[in-house]
Amino acid sequence: RLHSSKMGKLDRATWKKLYIAKLQRYLEEYPKILMVTCNNVGSKQMQNLRHKLRGKAEILFGKNTLMRKAITAYVEEHEDSPIANILPHVVGNVGFVFTHMDLQECRDIVLRDRVQAPAKSGAIAPDDVTIPGGNTS
Repeated sequence: RLHSSKMGKLDRATWKKLYIAKLQRYLEEYPKILMVTCNNVGSKQMQNLRHKLRGKAEILFGKNTLMRKAITAYVEEHEDSPIANILPHVVGNVGFVFTHMDLQECRDIVLRDRVQAPAKSGAIAPDDVTIPGGNTS
C-alpha cells in the first residue's frame, strides 16, 4: 500500500518514492502488462473492476511523469527489458493492469463492464459528430 491509515497522509516526496518502488516491484513480479485508457470512468465502475480482478491482477494508475520516471529507471537497471517500448504510449488517462493470467482473458474482463457514459458539458466526443444543415424550428 502507498499509505496506511495509521501513519496518516505521507508527504509528497515519500509518496513518490513509494509509488516508484511499487511500480518497479510490479514490473519485476508480473510478466504481463495490459495498458488501459480510462476516460469518464466512475469510481464505482473502477471499484467493481478491481473486485473482479482481485487475486488475478493489480491495477495501477498514477501521474504520467511519475510512471515514465519509474519505467525509465527500471529500464536503466534492466537494459534488455522490452518495457521501454511502452514509454511513448504513456499519455492521457492511462494505467496498467499487471497480471499472470492470459492477456486476452484479462482484456475481456476489463471490457466486459465497459459502458457508454452520457455526454457531459465540455467533454470531447470520442467519435466525429455531423449535424446536417436545416431549419432549427
